[in-house]
Amino acid sequence: MKYFVFVLYIVLTNSILNAQQDPLKLNDSAMSFYKNDPQSALLILEKALQISEANNNHYQIAKSKNNLGIVNRDLGAFEKAIQLSSEALHTNDSILKASAYNNIGVVNRNLAKYDDALQNYLNALAIYQAKQMKSEIATTFNSIGLVYSYNNINNKAIEYHLKAKAIFEVLDNKKGISEAYNNIAIIYANDGDLEKALDYFKYSLEIEYMLDDKKGIAESVNNVGAVYYYLNEIDSALVYFRQSLAIEKSIGDMAGISASYNNLANVLIETGRLKDTKAYIDSAMHFAKNSKVAVDIESALDNYSKYYEAKNDSKTALNYFKELVTFRDSLLNIKTNEKIAELEIEYQTEKKEKEILSQRANLAEQELELSEKNTQLLGLGVLAVVLSLLGYLFYSQQRLKNRQLQKENELKDALIKIETQNRLQEQRLRISRDLHDNIGAQLTFIISSLDNLKYGFQLPEKLSDKLKSISEFTTTTIYELRDTIWAMNKSEITLEDLQLRISNVIDQAGLAAENIKFQFNSDISDLENFKLTSLQGMNIYRIIQEAINNAIKYSEAIHITVDFICKDNQVEIHIVDDGKGFDVHTTSMGNGIHNMKKRAQEIGGEVKVLSHVNQGTTITITLS
Repeated sequence: MKYFVFVLYIVLTNSILNAQQDPLKLNDSAMSFYKNDPQSALLILEKALQISEANNNHYQIAKSKNNLGIVNRDLGAFEKAIQLSSEALHTNDSILKASAYNNIGVVNRNLAKYDDALQNYLNALAIYQAKQMKSEIATTFNSIGLVYSYNNINNKAIEYHLKAKAIFEVLDNKKGISEAYNNIAIIYANDGDLEKALDYFKYSLEIEYMLDDKKGIAESVNNVGAVYYYLNEIDSALVYFRQSLAIEKSIGDMAGISASYNNLANVLIETGRLKDTKAYIDSAMHFAKNSKVAVDIESALDNYSKYYEAKNDSKTALNYFKELVTFRDSLLNIKTNEKIAELEIEYQTEKKEKEILSQRANLAEQELELSEKNTQLLGLGVLAVVLSLLGYLFYSQQRLKNRQLQKENELKDALIKIETQNRLQEQRLRISRDLHDNIGAQLTFIISSLDNLKYGFQLPEKLSDKLKSISEFTTTTIYELRDTIWAMNKSEITLEDLQLRISNVIDQAGLAAENIKFQFNSDISDLENFKLTSLQGMNIYRIIQEAINNAIKYSEAIHITVDFICKDNQVEIHIVDDGKGFDVHTTSMGNGIHNMKKRAQEIGGEVKVLSHVNQGTTITITLS
């Protein structure tokens, strides 16, 4: 890692020294590596913008601002990205304008402002069509198709993807054609038209075979197998999954091999074909350990547990389930340690950037001294002109130094903030580790001891039932403890994290209440970018958990549904059952409802209960 930082420092220094006075070269240098190091690219582009503004070169200013907009977009600073790319539109260069329109379109699409995104894409398209830039036209058609697909206007989406495909065919861009087919297939699959989705996935597969792209072939074969699986054509699905496995083996992709074995094992378990299943799981675990892919190890452990459960070997299934839970807990600590290491790298990079800024200031001072010495050799006749020039240079240098000082102060503030977050994270880790290692281990010991008592001695029925009740209560306590540790280990919780956690609750509830059908729905297209604090995430999780438990206990429902809805910049969560309901005006609310409302108030949210006799109950959680 130290070697990487050293190399990065040399690259940045050379880029600045070799192109110090050429904004276009600085732009090219920054954009060549911004994907790997966007923060450093940001500093170089700001330097290019300073020089362009000093030169009053409108094209260079526009180009620098548009590139700054692209980098800010990838860093998640969407409002800043729109501002910069909008300013870049004030140029006479139409191709640069088209790039700016495209960037604004991408940002608006990420912000779910689809009307604005579509308008900007159309503006870019008009320029590309006027310039007859066919590759860019096809790419923009694909972008427009994605906007329509996000709005479920599937006919228009398919129309634009087909337009993109037609141009890629003229350009003989096979990879572009394959991507267009894949986009169309995904639309049909999401729309439930699996037969058409299968046809387009097969078209894509034919092209990948033509390109002899082994990895692309493996992915397309896997897609075809997945469609057959959803069509309930299990034998066809297994043929394609095995074909995908063979290709992954031929290219030596151990992670792909492990994932393929896990897929095959999962299908066989679900269809009750257990004969060769364990061999597949063993192979999946072997390759997962060799490739050190945590998600594949986790999937293999889960398949082991499901396999032995299907074989009615509850004891072995439980052992693998415990091993799965332990492995998941260890992943939490690994991810936290990786985050700390990343913060350390950022800190070291910022130090190097400050050193670069200092060197740049020294170079500027040396240039100023040299300029002053040269001006002394000129005659008295040009003294007034020289003094005026020196005054202008002094003013410019002072303004540049002031900007550099401001940047350094901002970097120092960011470092202090990171250090504070590190200390808070260390406290969270210490507390969660103590909870897991001490209380968690003690609760597990209690369960083990109770099980030994039940199976080791002939106990009276009432005592055995009492021990079973204590064991179940202790198991529930362990799950709640793990939920608390999960929340403590995260400084931020996305709705995607919350959705996965609630899915586990629904799965467990489905096992406990087999007569009730559970369903989880979400219309939020950008789950991972909607951030919650750990307190907000935990409180929402507990409210939903309480609502589901109440519905199971009291509603006598057949269906229970959890819906996530994003409306007017608010997130609404609905827990709906079709049970017997009650009169909210005459029925006394229990502690459970009061606790849910109190948790919502703590995070600035609101809980509403709507119910009518024999018409079911709806609990709505609103969070701004």
